[in-house]
Amino acid sequence: MLGVPWYVIGAATLVVASLPILGWAVSGSRRAVSSDAAAVAAAYDGRNVQLRVSTTDRLVVPLLRGVGRGVRRITPSGWVDSLDRRIRLAGSPATWTLERALAMKVTLGLLGALATFTSARGALTTKVAFTAAGWFLGYLAPDVILYGRGADRQQQILRELPDTLDQLTISVEAGLGFDAALQRVAASGTGPLAEELTRVLSEIKVGVPRGESLKKLLTRTSVHELRHFILALQQAEQFGLPVARVLRIQSVELRMKRRQRAEEAAMKIPVKIVFPLVVCIFPALFVVLLGPAMIRVARVLL
Repeated sequence: MLGVPWYVIGAATLVVASLPILGWAVSGSRRAVSSDAAAVAAAYDGRNVQLRVSTTDRLVVPLLRGVGRGVRRITPSGWVDSLDRRIRLAGSPATWTLERALAMKVTLGLLGALATFTSARGALTTKVAFTAAGWFLGYLAPDVILYGRGADRQQQILRELPDTLDQLTISVEAGLGFDAALQRVAASGTGPLAEELTRVLSEIKVGVPRGESLKKLLTRTSVHELRHFILALQQAEQFGLPVARVLRIQSVELRMKRRQRAEEAAMKIPVKIVFPLVVCIFPALFVVLLGPAMIRVARVLL
């Protein structure tokens, strides 16, 4: 029509269509705060609440949530369950609901395909291959982010577990009940393990059995030591064994494993420094040692 190729028009259309989805997915925390403020204000004046909410939150967000639910319905259940587990292992952050993660996967996939299609040069088959690769990378980007956050969180839980178990053992041996000791330990902690223990206590307070609440904790973590501790605690409760004795045994075992992990990490250090030693230090050392000799040889030969 104006000499503009059709694929440029299509690319521009995809960009304009994807920006609201991406903005909705990324700015979840801002909307969460505004939603909380709106919920409080609703008790006073519902009309003012509606006026305070932006047009995007009132019109675009419900539409995009419907799109996310639609994507969830057509996505295989195994993929949805896997994504949901990654979100749980990452701590179920407020900005990473299941529908929002699915929306981000589709949006980033479209943007990746668009970017590679417009930047690729060559035959049509080459553009199609690059477009497919861009879609694949963009679609998997949220999974990579969630996997990284989940792995970091599980490592924090693993590091906090021995000290937390020591505090729990001392509290129980001092005469506190297990739930009271668990509450004291959760109140004194600040990491992800303390958050999980606080959630367990909240579930127990609303009537969930302790065993079931601990089983739910296992679905939100992948730390083998924590799983072993919970199973040992459940067996002690089932067979009537003293909880303090079980806690003391588990505490000693976890401290031993922590020392073994530290020794293993120390033994890996010489292997890890080989590459920077060969690539960074040896060349500079050779230049310093052999440089003057090479200059003298060059002067003699020339």
